[in-house]
Amino acid sequence: MDRRVWLCIVMATGVLCLSLAPICRAADLDEDDMDVEDDMDMDMDMDMVGADEELEEDPHHDDAPPKAPPTPKVTYKAPEPKGEHFFAESFHRGTLDTWVLSSAKKDDTDEDIAKYDGKWEVEEMKDSKLPGDKGLVLKSRAKHHAISAQLLRPFTFDTQPLIVQYEVNFQSGIDCGGAYVKLLTQTPDLDLDQFVDKTAYTIMFGPDKCGEDYKLHFIFRHKNLITGEYEEKHAKKPDADLRTYYTDKKTHLYTLVVNPDNSFEVLVDQMVVNSGNLLTDMSPPVNPPAEIEDPDDHKPEDWDERPKIQDPDAVKPEDWDEDAPAQIPDENAVKPDGWLDDEPEYIGDPDAAKPEDWDEDMDGEWEAPQIPNPACEAAPGCGAWKRPTIDNPDYKGKWKAPMIDNPSYQGVWKPRKIPNPAFFEDLHPFRMSPFSAVGLELWSMTSDIFFDNFFITNDRNAAEHWATDGWGLKKAAEGAAEPGLVAQMLNAAEERPWLWVVYVLTVALPLILVIVFCCTGKKKSEATPAAEYKKTDQAQPDVKEEEEAEDKSSPEGEEGSGSEENPAEKEEVEAEKEEEQEEATVDEKLEDDVLRRSPRNRKVRKD
Repeated sequence: MDRRVWLCIVMATGVLCLSLAPICRAADLDEDDMDVEDDMDMDMDMDMVGADEELEEDPHHDDAPPKAPPTPKVTYKAPEPKGEHFFAESFHRGTLDTWVLSSAKKDDTDEDIAKYDGKWEVEEMKDSKLPGDKGLVLKSRAKHHAISAQLLRPFTFDTQPLIVQYEVNFQSGIDCGGAYVKLLTQTPDLDLDQFVDKTAYTIMFGPDKCGEDYKLHFIFRHKNLITGEYEEKHAKKPDADLRTYYTDKKTHLYTLVVNPDNSFEVLVDQMVVNSGNLLTDMSPPVNPPAEIEDPDDHKPEDWDERPKIQDPDAVKPEDWDEDAPAQIPDENAVKPDGWLDDEPEYIGDPDAAKPEDWDEDMDGEWEAPQIPNPACEAAPGCGAWKRPTIDNPDYKGKWKAPMIDNPSYQGVWKPRKIPNPAFFEDLHPFRMSPFSAVGLELWSMTSDIFFDNFFITNDRNAAEHWATDGWGLKKAAEGAAEPGLVAQMLNAAEERPWLWVVYVLTVALPLILVIVFCCTGKKKSEATPAAEYKKTDQAQPDVKEEEEAEDKSSPEGEEGSGSEENPAEKEEVEAEKEEEQEEATVDEKLEDDVLRRSPRNRKVRKD
């Protein structure tokens, strides 16, 4: 097979493989997920040991038909806290023994929905990938829910960071509602049984969504050092797109880290989606401005804020005609030939008939509906002809004096600044009020919101271990249960048929281009042996000698042996031999000339 064809086949195969690679490659798990899968495989192997022992004890197992391997079962193991922590809840006990359901009523709300009677349950997810994994589930919709639990000990903001993390899964999506947590401030009158929306909290953190507004709250309550009142400070809105976390029905890990140096980070699935500083990235700011505008200062009556004014010295020109119309009839226009002056543009429909129930006393005199005049279809126009209008070249409009800089301009007036009587400076807003409980106070129009693996600590390593043992295992299980990339693309094509065109073009277009490039070139013309010999400097056998040897080797008396040479071919071969001899002579002369000029040969030639 021709080398060009082989090259074409190889290139086409390579392009085809590269085109199919993104379609045929399944989504791989990352290294962390593979570590978790190793632990899952150990549990699977232990479940299959018993089946192997039964086969060894059965003497007739060779004769029995082969059985399908048992379905591997993965047993979920709840994470265990390691290191310093203030709260850890995985709901592995399957009860709400340590949690308190609020029995309070919400103020300023209709009696029908004022009570916190939303239902909570500890159960597995509806589509759980890990049997045995239980969590706290918000079960009812369009109701107020409130539940809380005490910490092991109150958290005090000192020299260690605060780390709060928990998992959320919107099993049924989310229309309008929140899934945030509140860290309830330690106060003498804190009663978890009366936990309501107005209960004092130190930090509120977590996802919230209504309509197309996707939020991830981080709010802390800061005490005014002068008035002693608390104000909510909201972190800036994350730049990341949060939509996926609410719609993919996967378990996501939400983490808040607040450091003693006033910096903070908000993470989703251990990826930072928002960060900043408590002093500079909160709204309203923690510290009020040092100066404010004087509320008693008023703008003087003669204050001129106009940067431009009409020139008072300007005079309207005498030839300025303000009454000239903007449009005038075109005097050069001529009525088209065939214009039907006596024909109206619209006429009454001759086929129309007055309705039988038409009452002229009530409805007035009946008139046939108007239709375009058929006589005007072939004519340039019907009715009274009027000259078309054009722009009036003499039109100037109403005269106005030109604008000039205002010599009395004083700028935009602003009230003077005075010292802010409410000014204070708190350089350590991290030192918030201690909190002693964690609570969920939510309203949701969607049920089945799944919460799990709450953890509050000041130890980064402890939080990392808890996340790996809990959420990491779920991430690996969800990733293993997901369909491959091919299945995902096929499912997407079923919902959007136009994607088939994209897939076909992705595969076929590069293949067609390679085939066109490789296989449509000009064919190489057959060259004579003599021409091929001239393309190289290597010594080649004499064509004439080869032909003579072939003639001698052919049997005598055989028809068409070709023993007689063509005179024209003979002359061509002899001419080529002479050219080769001349080229060899020229090459020898050039080589000899180079040797004479070489410094290495000077002494030899002198001797």
